[in-house]
Amino acid sequence: MIARLLAISGRVQGVGYRDWLVREAQRLGLRGWVRNRPDRSVQALVAGDAAQVRAMIAACQRGPLLARVGAVAETPAEVPEEAGFSRRADG
Repeated sequence: MIARLLAISGRVQGVGYRDWLVREAQRLGLRGWVRNRPDRSVQALVAGDAAQVRAMIAACQRGPLLARVGAVAETPAEVPEEAGFSRRADG
């Protein structure tokens, strides 16, 4: 299992990005969370099998219909202990 911390920038707040990401992550069976950042970006921790994580990163580069993703930066992260994928409070 691998984990990546994603910083997603562009027009990604106010367009349903977090709800979309939760649905996609749950569909892929990933662990982790997503939240808005004060700089208008979205941050997500995604963890799972390497192929699932890569599929999620590729999906994040497209995003939901109304989003306009500028960039998806990724850094290695620790795998979360808790199962499931959730939406966290902004931070």
